[in-house]
Amino acid sequence: MEKILIVDNEKSMRDILSIALRKEGYFIETADDGDTALKTLLADNFDLILTDVKMPRMDGLTLLHAVKAQSPETIVMMMTAYASTETAVTAMREGAYDYLIKPFRLEEVGLVIQNALERRRLKRENFYLKETLKGQSAFAHIFGASPQIQKVLDKVQKVADQRTNILILGESGTGKELIARAIHFNSFRKDHPFVTVNCGAMPEPLLESELFGHMKGAFTGAVSNKEGLFEVAHEGSIFLDEIADAPLSIQVKLLRVLQEKEFRRVGGTKDIRVDVRVIAATNRNLEKMVAEGQFREDLYYRIDVVQIVIPPLRERREDIPILANIFIKRFNDVLGKAVTGIEKEALQRLMRREWKGNVRELQNCLERAVSLSVGVILTAEDLEEETSVGEGSAVASQSFPTIAELGLNLDASIEVLEKEFLMKALEASDGVQTEAAKLLGISFRSFRYRVQKHGIDSSRTRKD
Repeated sequence: MEKILIVDNEKSMRDILSIALRKEGYFIETADDGDTALKTLLADNFDLILTDVKMPRMDGLTLLHAVKAQSPETIVMMMTAYASTETAVTAMREGAYDYLIKPFRLEEVGLVIQNALERRRLKRENFYLKETLKGQSAFAHIFGASPQIQKVLDKVQKVADQRTNILILGESGTGKELIARAIHFNSFRKDHPFVTVNCGAMPEPLLESELFGHMKGAFTGAVSNKEGLFEVAHEGSIFLDEIADAPLSIQVKLLRVLQEKEFRRVGGTKDIRVDVRVIAATNRNLEKMVAEGQFREDLYYRIDVVQIVIPPLRERREDIPILANIFIKRFNDVLGKAVTGIEKEALQRLMRREWKGNVRELQNCLERAVSLSVGVILTAEDLEEETSVGEGSAVASQSFPTIAELGLNLDASIEVLEKEFLMKALEASDGVQTEAAKLLGISFRSFRYRVQKHGIDSSRTRKD
């Protein structure tokens, strides 16, 4: 239910508008002056404010400026019986959505409000649609003919249109987010936002603010009200990636959203109700974490209503030729190449490789190979650099010193190797720290700590 705050020093006007707009299905609160309106806005969030221009103590234009500073997402509409072109222009320049002249018909007010809120919804959904479309072509990642992947896709079709929460399990790079997208876009929620958040990529205070939003002044730097991702995902789906990395304090708040369908912004005093489907994912053993007290048991059972397990690429090698051809065609378009296929020996190399990074690693391998190729057929030589390490164990392929070279300082040698792995992961992920952490099978917080410990220059890298 969308919330509207009516601000007018005339009680009769407040009452008439309240009655009319409540009949339209809106939640209504009122204030008789600008000061009261700002105090109300500090305690709660509103989708739209309908305010008079001429009021004692604080006029409507001053209130408009204060609202836009405090809660930029809130729509403000002005009302006045003393219209002037100059005032209207000033109001619109300051960020007012529209300007209504008294007396007006209630039907007119209702229509303008409806259009304003619809425009706001479309703007928000278009933004997330654009973000989503960036990954639509990547649905090819989950293509395959193997029984294992077909079983996964069959399950996606069965559960997509249900309201149940879903837990997706699988190693890093298997395509957990792509499965989540497939679930959302095959459901009745497909026309509403699909919002993703990596629970391991942000420190605890930032993660709480991202998920639940905050009110102005809730903490240092909170200069305005901010919607949380659960609000943005209303009537759609939210994908909680790496949920195992969510701190216990955040897990408590997630449990409340799942149980009560409501939450509070950081620093807020009012509950916000949402209708959101939660799809969670992790590459860790949640049952073991529950047993060790690292993950809440009640939250685990809330998210694990339906479980989808994505098999690693090494367990469905028959899908490698299919995926290889898909990636070659895609990178032809992206890179302006004309590669038509892959020779038998090169394909055999791909089939032998262990693929610890799963489909993501295969994609990166073929992108580099297509980029560097000079012919129309990918050869074993094109893949030589890519597969020389991957055909064996990643650890075994490293050049380890001998015991004689080490002496007995095992800890120091492990530190050297750890730093080397961190730097190689950053190189392989093009400096994206969250991806580098996934390649090493550790959380982002752990990765960031190790980078700082070894004094690795991260100024040229990024979190996402």
